[in-house]
Amino acid sequence: MTTALTTPRLTLSRLHAPTLHTLPHAIAANVERMRSATDAPIMAVVKADGYGLGAVTVALAAIDAGAQWLGVTDAGDAGDLRDAGIEVPILAWLNPAGVDVMQVVADRVDIAVGSVDELRQLIADASSLAGARVRVHLHMDTGMSRGGVPVEDWAELLRVARSGRGRIEVVGVMGHLPCADAADPSANAPAVLRMRQARDAVLRAGFGPLIVHLAATSGALTDPATHFDMVRVGAGLVGIDPSETESLQGAARLTASVVHSSIVPTGTPVGYGGSYVTERASRLSVIGVGYADGIPRELAPGAAVAIDGIRCPIVGRVSMDQIVVDTGELVVPRGTTAVVFGPEGGAVPSVQEWARWAGTIPHTIVTGIGSRVERAIA
Repeated sequence: MTTALTTPRLTLSRLHAPTLHTLPHAIAANVERMRSATDAPIMAVVKADGYGLGAVTVALAAIDAGAQWLGVTDAGDAGDLRDAGIEVPILAWLNPAGVDVMQVVADRVDIAVGSVDELRQLIADASSLAGARVRVHLHMDTGMSRGGVPVEDWAELLRVARSGRGRIEVVGVMGHLPCADAADPSANAPAVLRMRQARDAVLRAGFGPLIVHLAATSGALTDPATHFDMVRVGAGLVGIDPSETESLQGAARLTASVVHSSIVPTGTPVGYGGSYVTERASRLSVIGVGYADGIPRELAPGAAVAIDGIRCPIVGRVSMDQIVVDTGELVVPRGTTAVVFGPEGGAVPSVQEWARWAGTIPHTIVTGIGSRVERAIA
């Protein structure tokens, strides 16, 4: 026999917009942890709008905690950082929108170059500069085959670089670690050797002094041999360690309001297709975020949010604008705040848990939060 649930008188609350909160104190704590793992200067990588948490906010918190450089993937992103009064060196690599040499010189941005053709174009463009030079980091392929100059092109790259003296200044050499997530120095050894070979080749060509950098978050935490002259920390700033060897502090909290609550009987289908059917009389609450806001549509059983310190499972399919949760014995008034993810622990799911439920990595959870979700600094 099923016991019917009664509907108590609910206290009305005002709705608040779905909001992604950035936690600067957590970013600072993560930079401090990185500083304890290396003697090398730290480049705070704030690409993808600071992993979705606001590039300027993340950059300022990281610099306050001791980061000495910033990294972005497009030179155009550096303008906002300079407009915010940030003065530390900035490096841009990939540059999918191209490089405006006048602007990068004005914004004092170093440019990474990952192919011979790219370097030729940069030198040609720099001919328009009146006495100024573009600061260049040569991006060498150290084993990823995902950008960077392959070893067979190094000689030509360096010949072209020498021809561009007066228009460019080679100040750095960079690469990437293909297997740093394994937290195994032996897996990094081939890339470390290739990085040393690249550095030596550039020095023999007459360039220097050089800033050599290879490691990102996982390498910075697990393998000192990868640190060279600087480490680039991106995911680690926001609490993500791809090697899963460190418990960094989550720097994001996503909240949303309950927009509707109801009591339904046993055997009630929930959501599109009725893929979930209640096995008992249930209290259900609708929360105003969905896949258009970055909630993964395909979720494993166990996906949940926290309401009033209780973990409430998501039931039925994720919709474009909403999800439904079973609140158990908890009576949830309209306007109650649900915490979708956050760093608090306990009932509050972490970004890492959301990644497991979605069959992905934490990076995609934080960077995938949609533009209609408001941003705030906690």
